[in-house]
Amino acid sequence: MNKIGFDSEKYLKIQSEKILERIKMFDDKLYLEFGGKIFDDYHAARVLPGFRPDNKIRLLQQFKDDLEVIFCINASDIEKSKIRADYGISYELELLRLIEKLQGLGILINSVVVTMYHDENNITHLEKLLKKKKIKMYIHRPTEGYPDDVDLIVSKNGYGKNPYIETTKKLVVVTAPGANSGKLGTCLSQLYHEYKKGVKAGYAKFETFPVWNLSLLNPVNIAYEAATVDLKDVNMIDPFHLEAYGINAVNYNRDIKTFPILKNILLKITGKEIYKSPTDMGVNMIKDCIIDEEVIKKAATDEIIRRYYNTLCDYKQKTCEEDAVSQAKSLMDKLELSLTDREVANVALEKAKEKGVNVLAIELDNGKIITGKETKILSCASSAFLNAIKEITGIPDKEYLLSPAILDGIYKMKQKTSYNTSYYLDLPEVLIALSICSVTNPIIERAINELEKLRGCDAHCSYIIGKSELNALKNLGINLTCEPNM
Repeated sequence: MNKIGFDSEKYLKIQSEKILERIKMFDDKLYLEFGGKIFDDYHAARVLPGFRPDNKIRLLQQFKDDLEVIFCINASDIEKSKIRADYGISYELELLRLIEKLQGLGILINSVVVTMYHDENNITHLEKLLKKKKIKMYIHRPTEGYPDDVDLIVSKNGYGKNPYIETTKKLVVVTAPGANSGKLGTCLSQLYHEYKKGVKAGYAKFETFPVWNLSLLNPVNIAYEAATVDLKDVNMIDPFHLEAYGINAVNYNRDIKTFPILKNILLKITGKEIYKSPTDMGVNMIKDCIIDEEVIKKAATDEIIRRYYNTLCDYKQKTCEEDAVSQAKSLMDKLELSLTDREVANVALEKAKEKGVNVLAIELDNGKIITGKETKILSCASSAFLNAIKEITGIPDKEYLLSPAILDGIYKMKQKTSYNTSYYLDLPEVLIALSICSVTNPIIERAINELEKLRGCDAHCSYIIGKSELNALKNLGINLTCEPNM
């Protein structure tokens, strides 16, 4: 049984109380810059065992009657069809997916703001799609004078050039399908317009990581850095918080760098000093909900190693720069970690060397490691998956989940119809075959009903597996790493 180190129910209670407390700081409404994933926050679930991937949406649902959402998307991300690596879809499609999911939960979508607009043509397609959904779209061009000329920024020729977005709720969540989407600029622009209209609005920031009141070297905070090496985020002690309160607080470099500018802009808009540090702006209550520090540290350490493996593979496939590998390695070194600390990887590599073929190993919830090797008929991912399911369900090893006759028939069909040199069945094909056979075979049906037990299991492959198998393993909830071998 996986150990729990985080109390999600307590988190929802005290995190919502903190946000409500922040709303009450301001007379009329709060603009809450909402970072990270609203849905499916599997990074948080991995490093904080017990954290539910849907915690953020559950949190927002508590404010549903007093909440509306503004989405931001950078015009250049639309123009370049920027892809989210975790989902394999564009920011534009992710935006539409998020809108549909939130609307399905009864959460009000106010509008979409296209930020940093430079007359890109591709936004007309998004505008048409949003119009069908009866969602307004606004355009924000780069703000004149930003970041140095505060007087120009906070003027009719700065934020004043942006259209005012009319909102009606006490809590306005400003979020985005990805990073660098202009959330902060949109919040500040709205504050400028609100104060011009006599509305006393406020600003705050919601981020899950880094956790401000955990140490700089806590594995949870280092795991956040490991997850964002491509963004070059670096955790730092917040010097403004230390000076104001004499307390060490962890924040990241971008927030610390921009705080003096943000502080001056807020002062210019509101006429008063609201926050003394970037940490002050946040409403993060993660630390208060950690119930077992050792469980959390172990989980976060495992994530750091997984992230390093992923970065090595990204570099091998030329999807990241060498400095990302160096940064990921430096994070490993901070905690004196090594790739050999990942036991499931050790087993996979040892078995691959022994058999002379590709191997995938899966570590089950009880700590037992099951391996599968590549054969003429099955990929190593398929073999490992079938072996793991047998182990979980107690099906004897000598029994077949898929009979040799079925496997051989599919194999021969692939030989006739495929142009690939390898005709073995990959994992998606095996899953389809199992689904079909489960209709008439109760043993297979029982095995399929046990698939949930693979969620959260670690796995390692002796080479970089293909995208279809990678996606299949992700969908099963398996935390896969690969050797950086093609």
